Amino acid sequence: MNLAPIWAQFQATAQLSTSQLAQFVKYARLLQDWNNRVNLTSILEDQKIIDLHFLDSLSLANFVDLTQPLTLTDVGSGAGFPAIPLKIKYPQLRIILIEVNLKKVDFLQAVIDELDLENIEIYDQDWRTFLRKTDDHVDLFCARASLKPLELLRVFKTGCIYRKAKLVYWAADHWDECELGKAGRIPDNLIRAEWGYVVGDKTRKLICWNLKPEDLDQRL
Repeated sequence: MNLAPIWAQFQATAQLSTSQLAQFVKYARLLQDWNNRVNLTSILEDQKIIDLHFLDSLSLANFVDLTQPLTLTDVGSGAGFPAIPLKIKYPQLRIILIEVNLKKVDFLQAVIDELDLENIEIYDQDWRTFLRKTDDHVDLFCARASLKPLELLRVFKTGCIYRKAKLVYWAADHWDECELGKAGRIPDNLIRAEWGYVVGDKTRKLICWNLKPEDLDQRL
């Protein structure tokens, strides 16, 4: 491939193989092409796609061991972030993409097909339906620019089959949990971790929620 130097820098930063880099480049081109028909993202320049979509998604690996064969569910996947970059980098992950917009579902399927991704599926119903009507095994739920945290925290309600999973939310650096308090009550049996990082010229953080350690079954 005859690529701009920014792609070589991305390959070095993310520690990608040549085939993984080729998948990321193809993903970027699909994103740019489909965006003419489907409103996927306002970020379309290669460098910004690399920084604000790819590296931002991959930031999770700085804080969670993704070398294990985990099941990761992306809530409101949209254009596939963060799950598809994570799948490219860590192919042993099993991925579930939750997305209700049928045009975005078509895009996600095209990416899966074009990138030859395996052990990845799309769930085209909403978040609450997923919680009520599925009984899969999920280790980690991820949400980036999709639902509000209080809606996501439904996963920890008593009786939910997924309540012992972890939930990671991509947030701006200034986000504070007091924003949840304005909208409703935060479950009092949760613990929270915050992980700060820098991507491109932005300072961001990941918020991780799960039940108290004594309630967990040693998953992550």
